[in-house]
Amino acid sequence: MKYDAVVVGGSFAGLSAVMQLTRARRKVLLIDAALPRNRFAQASHGFLGQDGVAPSEIRRRALEQLARYPNFALLEGEAQRAERSLGGFRVEMADGRVAEAQVLVLALGVTDTLPSIPGLAERWGRTVLHCPYCHGYEIGGRAIGILASSPLAAHQGGLLPDWGPTTMFVEPGVTFDEEQQAMLVARGVTMETERVVELVGEGQGLEAVRLADGRIVEVHALFAQSKVSIASPLASQLDLELEEGPQGFHIKVEMGCTSMAGVFAAGDAATPMHNATLASASGVMAGVSAHRALMEASLWA
Repeated sequence: MKYDAVVVGGSFAGLSAVMQLTRARRKVLLIDAALPRNRFAQASHGFLGQDGVAPSEIRRRALEQLARYPNFALLEGEAQRAERSLGGFRVEMADGRVAEAQVLVLALGVTDTLPSIPGLAERWGRTVLHCPYCHGYEIGGRAIGILASSPLAAHQGGLLPDWGPTTMFVEPGVTFDEEQQAMLVARGVTMETERVVELVGEGQGLEAVRLADGRIVEVHALFAQSKVSIASPLASQLDLELEEGPQGFHIKVEMGCTSMAGVFAAGDAATPMHNATLASASGVMAGVSAHRALMEASLWA
């Protein structure tokens, strides 16, 4: 299977990259394992024209639109290995299928490692959240909690009172500097230093958190900081340069270009800022940069 471009990862970033390359009349293959990070969320919010639509439905519509282009192809499954080959790159699937392309776009996404608190993981993306702009409005002004596992939680502490009364549950060993403390006081954030030991509520709903001293504190949404890791070995196999962000490492990019010529990256695996609109925009940039690389290569063919 030979293509102008192979895009690995079919969520908002990868689909946006594919759209640019396909509309540039290039032969494009999308490889997708259909396990996007946003699969736990009921709806995508704050994404212009898609507010309130389930991420799975956005993906379905995008694939339906892409399928109208005869130069687009979809290969479902896991891309297990990527390497340079004569004239471009070679991608091998877990089942042994192989695809080759002149350029490679990685929209690999990330894997979240969540705090180990009973009841937290099963509520991730529903009532345990990471982005106030994505989910804050739906809280409806009710009580909000922040699980502060690092001083970076002060950023959320400054924002979240606009969505509801906010309590900061400070994990052991986490401290805030004088400026952060003053800001949190000014924003009316309640500080709680007793450790959260359990989330309370029916199903994926959240009614309260239980503290180590036995107290129950009402909250209807809990914002937690996950640690993230790139959700595929392809970046390390290609020895791409990485940068460290507040939650973990991501692929270093400039206008979608990575440290390896012919390889482009987009989405959550290529930025410390995680948001549907930003992911889509980065996919557009990576797709345009990949097309430019194809154009420049044709000049010397």
